[in-house]
Amino acid sequence: MTPPDHILWQSYRQGDKQALGRLAERYYRALRHYGLKFMVTESVVDDCIQELFLQLWQNRLQINDTSSVKHYLFKSLRHHVLLHLRSQKRFLVEELDWDSSLTEGIDSESLLIEQETLTLLTTTIQSQLASLPTREREALYLRYYENLSIGEIAEVMNINRQSVSNFLQKALSKLRNQWLVHLFGGIWILCQKNFL
Repeated sequence: MTPPDHILWQSYRQGDKQALGRLAERYYRALRHYGLKFMVTESVVDDCIQELFLQLWQNRLQINDTSSVKHYLFKSLRHHVLLHLRSQKRFLVEELDWDSSLTEGIDSESLLIEQETLTLLTTTIQSQLASLPTREREALYLRYYENLSIGEIAEVMNINRQSVSNFLQKALSKLRNQWLVHLFGGIWILCQKNFL
């Protein structure tokens, strides 16, 4: 049985290289998926993750305890990606490119619908997410795909908690309104077909 995050984190800070390795294995896939959302290449994300864990090891004596290892790693990776983008002069303002595609775990089995409906639904969701501002998309991803708290998202995105709440509220409101338009449009088309 693998120890929980906080035990591995304490062991790593005390010099246990294997504990840091276990954390890297545990979070590599989630970190990589999050890093790719910034519209950088896979090699850049891999380099940023490697640099993140290398710096964690080198600075282990200065690293503080954390209540959420996942939150700490996401915030650190975001920082590394932004540093890379700044060094490439691609990032001049606080706004980022953000990939709005869905995470890998969503498929027809988990949604229990036919493939055609899933494709249509996925396309609709992706287009609706793509219409949201970048920061709203990132906040949604961190909240609903990575299950970070409002406070953790605020730290990862380097904004205050109220801004996170505002981003989430605005994004969900826009998505709800778009779904209602599609729903009523579908009902109208169905009614037209039935009455013709």
